[in-house]
Amino acid sequence: MDNLGGLLDAPRARGAFALRTVMSEPWSMRILAESPLTLIAGISGRCWVIPDEGDPIQVHPGDIVVTRSPDHYNVADSPTTSPTILIHPGQNCCDLDGNSMLESMTQGTRTWGNSAQGKTVFLVGAYEHLSDISDRLLRALPPVIYVPVDDWDSPLVPMLCDEVVKDEPGQAAVLDRLLDLLVTAVLKAWFAKNEANRPEWWRFQGDRVVERALRLMHDYPARQWTMAALAAETGASRASLARKFSDLVGEPPMTFLKNWRMALAADLLCLPNESVGTVAEKVGYSSAYAFSAAFKRVRGISPQAHRRQSAF
Repeated sequence: MDNLGGLLDAPRARGAFALRTVMSEPWSMRILAESPLTLIAGISGRCWVIPDEGDPIQVHPGDIVVTRSPDHYNVADSPTTSPTILIHPGQNCCDLDGNSMLESMTQGTRTWGNSAQGKTVFLVGAYEHLSDISDRLLRALPPVIYVPVDDWDSPLVPMLCDEVVKDEPGQAAVLDRLLDLLVTAVLKAWFAKNEANRPEWWRFQGDRVVERALRLMHDYPARQWTMAALAAETGASRASLARKFSDLVGEPPMTFLKNWRMALAADLLCLPNESVGTVAEKVGYSSAYAFSAAFKRVRGISPQAHRRQSAF
């Protein structure tokens, strides 16, 4: 597993927000939702994404824009159109007076807009509960990413467009997986075209020792790793591994391992079939008590409190 794929593969979206938006001019929305990661895919017509900081981006059919929290922005038919719709956290939409617009603008299953026959159509996919496993990825991304249709080729947008309007059992899981695949493909395309903006962890793939150490910790978090054991597995001395790893990753191997285990544990605790004891075992702790103490020390809350906060 390559490092970008590893960051995006686990965890996966759980109950992500997915919507087909249909609009007729004039229109403008102020996005205050602060979703950790939001993808906007142009389907037909044209719209603009206008960040608070940076240049407006015109979105054509097939183009993709990805935004990350906590920045706010407008989505509109023109950069000069003033917002009349506010999108708050939880994807709650209202007018400028605070009146809900959810019912009046619902146009069908996961379809929303000011006109059922609007010429501008775009998809919105938002991760509302993105796991901390992707913290490093979020820190590496700029507030807004733009991938024009000419820079990538994928059937995933038409697939998501077809699936988002279906009302069938298990459909939410289908949309989660499609959104995961689409985000992965888009970010891979963007990083390939933007070498100067590649995050530090992208460089791991050019260093055999660091990449091997990362893969081992990713794949076997429960193993009782020491610097000596990691060095032996990677074919490097402890000093060489520590130096290379710290230079490229930005923290020592054991610090990375601790943070990775706690991030993985935070994700596992959200699953209904996992207990504190089973999670402790999967991330390398000999007892639930030792794991709980470590989790609270790193995360600031107990595993049980984290599970309650993550429930939705």
